[in-house]
Amino acid sequence: MDKIVIDGGRRLKGQVEISGSKNSALPILAAAILTSEESVIENVPQLRDISTMIKILKDLGARAHQEGNVVTIRPGDNINHVAPYKLVSTMRASVCLLGPLLGRLKKAEVSMPGGCVIGARPIDLHLKGMEMLGAKITIEHGNVKASAKRLRGADMYLGGPFGSSVLATANIMMAATLAEGITRIESAASEPELVDLANFLNSMGAKVRGAGSHLIEIEGVKKLHGTRYKVIPDRIEAGTFMVAAALTKGDIRLKNIVPEHNNALLDKLREAGVGVETNRTSARITYRRKIKPVDVTTLPYPGFPTDLQAQMMSLMTVTQGISVITEKIYPDRFMHISELNRMGSKIHLEGNSAIVAGVKRLSGAPVMASDLRASAALVLAGLVAEGRTDVHRVYHLDRGYERIEEKLNSIGAKIWREKE
Repeated sequence: MDKIVIDGGRRLKGQVEISGSKNSALPILAAAILTSEESVIENVPQLRDISTMIKILKDLGARAHQEGNVVTIRPGDNINHVAPYKLVSTMRASVCLLGPLLGRLKKAEVSMPGGCVIGARPIDLHLKGMEMLGAKITIEHGNVKASAKRLRGADMYLGGPFGSSVLATANIMMAATLAEGITRIESAASEPELVDLANFLNSMGAKVRGAGSHLIEIEGVKKLHGTRYKVIPDRIEAGTFMVAAALTKGDIRLKNIVPEHNNALLDKLREAGVGVETNRTSARITYRRKIKPVDVTTLPYPGFPTDLQAQMMSLMTVTQGISVITEKIYPDRFMHISELNRMGSKIHLEGNSAIVAGVKRLSGAPVMASDLRASAALVLAGLVAEGRTDVHRVYHLDRGYERIEEKLNSIGAKIWREKE
């Protein structure tokens, strides 16, 4: 097992190219099995989660491989409806195979999903949507089994206790492309990754309208075909580097991004006094003056993303004053607090809000990553801390950031990987 080592205290300056979106690529790869024909998907990051999804597709009977940032998938005519526990249990996003398997084969068996331990994330909305399309759902021995003689379009409401569900919306959207009639999803998630999935499905011959709004309409078709498609840039990776620029008093230009996908973060950075310049495909984030504390509340898109909460907290730890960070998507997503406090931060938790009292400096320390975005937050903290920081369980980081050490070193960081 590897760990990441950071020699902190260096100002970051330069240019970084952002990779393709992991959270777009995973459901798009799953959606490729809605047809027997070949699809070629470009701008796919080389990550552990992507490799896992490709292995699952192969296990289902598809031909799939990645060369650089291009994934080619030829499902063929003999797709298996059972997704393997050994692989599915390691990655929550693999639950998005349920929709395309049910849509194409009218039956699916997928293990209950695994992944990061950041609190309860039930899949009841996925199952509710499938049942409304006409599927019979049972859960046996930890597996979700879905079957239907035929799927029929339906009107459904997919709002949950913490807002809309991205993966549930994706799953229903994919299954409904091959259902009879029209499906309308109210309280659908509106994230850019869902717009990307809808555009991919439409390029296969689907009829999806309204993606990006809270009402999505899918008119079922009889058959889909293969396609060639390019995945959007990763807004969470982009946001992580934006915070890194502010945290290290740096000056970073980000290439290959869609700035409006990060409007909520950019608004908070401006509020904090950080310099922000954007154009159509790039942004420049510059430290200008003393950063001010800001309060943050995570919300479904276009609100502040939960996947940037931990990184923003790292910035606030060294921002003089008091800031309050409230988590309304995953209330238990605060396991990075104890590790940041080991580095000298002053954070205490009250319910689903973290109260951050900024300190003058952090000090390097051995810390343990609990999930993907917590890993990024600890790396960011290490970049500004005095001395050496060792981030253990770096396999979390490898699930979501492509060549992060290489990118950080190219703009002035001193970061490397060591065997435990």
